[in-house]
Amino acid sequence: MRLILASIALATTATVAHAQPLQLPGAQPFNAPGTQQAAPSRPGAPAAPRPPSMPAIKVAGEDAIIGKTLHRHGHHGEAVFSKTATGYGLKLNLDGFQSTNLVEPCAVSFGDAPLPVTALGRPAGVPRYRLEAPICPIVFDVLDGAFLVVEPTEPCVVQAAQCRIDPRGLWGPDARLVSGQAKEIERARGVAERAVREGYRTLTAKSDAIEQRVLAREQAGFSAEREMICRDFQREGQFGFCGARVTEARAASLRARLGLNTEPKTAATKPRPRPKPAPLSLTPTQ
Repeated sequence: MRLILASIALATTATVAHAQPLQLPGAQPFNAPGTQQAAPSRPGAPAAPRPPSMPAIKVAGEDAIIGKTLHRHGHHGEAVFSKTATGYGLKLNLDGFQSTNLVEPCAVSFGDAPLPVTALGRPAGVPRYRLEAPICPIVFDVLDGAFLVVEPTEPCVVQAAQCRIDPRGLWGPDARLVSGQAKEIERARGVAERAVREGYRTLTAKSDAIEQRVLAREQAGFSAEREMICRDFQREGQFGFCGARVTEARAASLRARLGLNTEPKTAATKPRPRPKPAPLSLTPTQ
């Protein structure tokens, strides 16, 4: 009887030892049944390409121009963007020249009160608005301390005043207000220049041969376009305000085309702590 029990125990031990595979010291553990183990990376294998480094750019909101007096090219006309009971409005005065005599100056006021503006979203990565003015409808993009008029493409002629006015270009502050910001403006332009280069590089990598040629022409033409917009801006060669803002606008537009968010970050509100309950009184009441 003892011999039979010993034989059964020996057989059971042999079965368990056979079910567990041999594992040498330092070897990787075996996978459990039904699991998978990733293959080890081969030495020298190329690493996965990193996504392009898109520098963070400052994309301003409406607060950046509310209540500020801005001028076309920094010294023509006057515009004040303000908050109204129903949204936003723009008070605008423009100087120009008589339509029958282009050397005789004239001026047109769009009214004493702000005219309503209609929000058009962010098609170019920054807030865009349309001024509801029948005499000269204007579409503009809000930038950091300025706005850029993108429509109309031609000057307006106000027949009632026989005055030819031109709202196109960048509207910004007087040069005296930015004289102390030269270094900050230079740094902002450097960041925006890098963002523009990276944006074009990323778009090119995602495009076919035909689109790449279009992008190359667009990138080559940007410098000329910026020069055209900013050449008459007050003391541009000294401070570079217009060039910095136009470059930031282009960087924001490229980010929007890449599907990247350009909404300004809002500070997260921390939940208010709940008041601690008053400790229970252990004094017996009378």
